[in-house]
Amino acid sequence: MAARPVIFGGRATQHLAEKIAESYGQPLGKMVVTEFSDGEFQPSFEENIRGRDVFIVQSTIPPLENHFELLMLIDAARRASAKRIIAVIPYFGFARQDRKDKPRVSIASKLMANLLMAAGVQRVITIDLHADQIQGFFDVPVDHLFASSVFIPYMRSLNLPNAVMASPDTGGTRRAAAYAKILDTGFVICYKQRSKPNEVARMELIGDVSGKDVIVVDDIIDTGGSITKAAQLIMDRGAASVRAFSTHPVLSGQAYEKLESAPFTEVVVTDTIPLRKESSRIHVLSTAPLFAEVIHRVLKTKSISSLFQFDHHT
Repeated sequence: MAARPVIFGGRATQHLAEKIAESYGQPLGKMVVTEFSDGEFQPSFEENIRGRDVFIVQSTIPPLENHFELLMLIDAARRASAKRIIAVIPYFGFARQDRKDKPRVSIASKLMANLLMAAGVQRVITIDLHADQIQGFFDVPVDHLFASSVFIPYMRSLNLPNAVMASPDTGGTRRAAAYAKILDTGFVICYKQRSKPNEVARMELIGDVSGKDVIVVDDIIDTGGSITKAAQLIMDRGAASVRAFSTHPVLSGQAYEKLESAPFTEVVVTDTIPLRKESSRIHVLSTAPLFAEVIHRVLKTKSISSLFQFDHHT
């Protein structure tokens, strides 16, 4: 009889790990993290994992200790003779550093992939990577999930009469187009120019939004500058309403304040990153059932891509 798989949760996304385990139908595995007075810490598994498939849930959000904790858990599982070590990384940190966009800089997401493989990871499950090519930075299987399976049913439930998809920048055009195809709507694009990182100097709208219920789709809301500027521009051009759907609520700096003052009807995010504080404007949809189903399919060697095949009729 095969040993039962076990799901553990790192401290960065403990609540999500608990929900994934609950959706899968078993309790979260027991582990503790010992903290020392000098700032070092030591995670340890508190149950036998020899010969078992080990799933470790941890978003690699700042501070960097979260990434290192995941590396240590993978290393500990390898040394404890786990059968297979799968890292479930709902939010893959450093994903925006996926290329050399100027001289003498690191390709940090490749470095992070190297570190995870060096620690002993044998499979990675993640959702809405900022750049698809990051999958190729790994020499182990990567299951790249899409939040569309969480967002599309909710979008359909809104029954918006004149829905239009929007991308807050040209880089997200393919994402907006994919949602528009599934929901049989049009889409528009916001074109932005940055003066420096995290700061938008100028933005223009490509397409007509007059009288439309606009849904802005993005993978990350960080400082909130781009998406709130896009929302204001869309409303200024005569839209009936504007909503934002974003997978990863990084929400750094003054993001909460910007979202509260922006003309959004609502901002819909997932729980890949825990919110720092509650907001009446932000609605959270859980990815736990999706991750639990993917874990089941990995163990049963079933298709995962079929989870993202939609009926294109609304």
